[in-house]
Amino acid sequence: MKTRIIDIESLDEAGEKELQAVAALIKNGETVVFPTETVYGLGANAFDPEAVKKIFVAKGRPNDNPLIVHISEIAQVEPLVAEIPKKAIKLMEVFWPGPLTLIMKKSARIPDEVSAGLDTVGIRFPDHPIARAFIKMSGCPIAAPSANRSGRPSPTQGKHVLEDLDGRVAAIILSADTEIGLESTVIDMTVEPPVVLRPGDVTVAELREVLGEVAVSSNVTKNVVPEKVSSPGMKYTHYSPKGEMVVVKGTKKEISEKINNAVARYRGKPMTVGILASDETMGCYHEGFIISLGSQKDPREMAKNLFSRLRTFDELGVERIFAEDIPLNNETLALINRLYKAAGYTFI
Repeated sequence: MKTRIIDIESLDEAGEKELQAVAALIKNGETVVFPTETVYGLGANAFDPEAVKKIFVAKGRPNDNPLIVHISEIAQVEPLVAEIPKKAIKLMEVFWPGPLTLIMKKSARIPDEVSAGLDTVGIRFPDHPIARAFIKMSGCPIAAPSANRSGRPSPTQGKHVLEDLDGRVAAIILSADTEIGLESTVIDMTVEPPVVLRPGDVTVAELREVLGEVAVSSNVTKNVVPEKVSSPGMKYTHYSPKGEMVVVKGTKKEISEKINNAVARYRGKPMTVGILASDETMGCYHEGFIISLGSQKDPREMAKNLFSRLRTFDELGVERIFAEDIPLNNETLALINRLYKAAGYTFI
């Protein structure tokens, strides 16, 4: 497949004209990659089952993993759901547009291909001007997972999308690097209290400020793989680099000692080793490819950098990655969730 690639940095006259052209592809049942504030998305008409199937083929994604439906205005929600819970309206008022996906009971308009046969659907109103304009021009809600090959780190830069999906989709809209770098927070509004199924930039504490009681799924921080999922990112290997990765636990001193001892065992052997550290701990290591996630004082920056750093290890040909564990708190929950999944819940 020949993929049409366009680069849009602003919605000027030329940018809007190019966007109209790729929006027409959505109307014709094709797949298009588009930027959002979280990660790049791979989209198709959410009302077209055959178009949605193309998403799974392009990604190599199991079809029992539900997709998020993206909208360009809140008024689009009502036809997509059986009802809008009052608490969902509260969250929309505070966090939309933004990196929050709300799971509600779906209407008959949502095909099973989108919801993986569930009676619910996840809906998000992205806070990205190009994404919103693209969805509006397409004339329909757009079902979209992250625009990567299944299991790979989610794409936060245009080059990541090209590496994974060039030749596998009808078009790719390239723009600036994503601002957040992790997928949206997903909260299930069909239960009481609402349950966070996937942490993201909107934190549990922020959700509780609006709703009061909010639960967190045990799958978020534990090595649990459910048989049935109601949210993306809860099943199968996710976010993994090509090299084998482990998370190293302990105190700061214990972590650095474990990593240095492990790296020393590969000295002189034909194995390329990498270390995922922080600005504060870079000096603890002197062998292998040492890459920082950022400063421990800025968890959001570390989260933004995670997927791109994993892809850097791939570019370097790293075969074994030792990642420092990160202290768990409200601001690091999403980062830790992705880090552990990328390592396949492998620890030392």
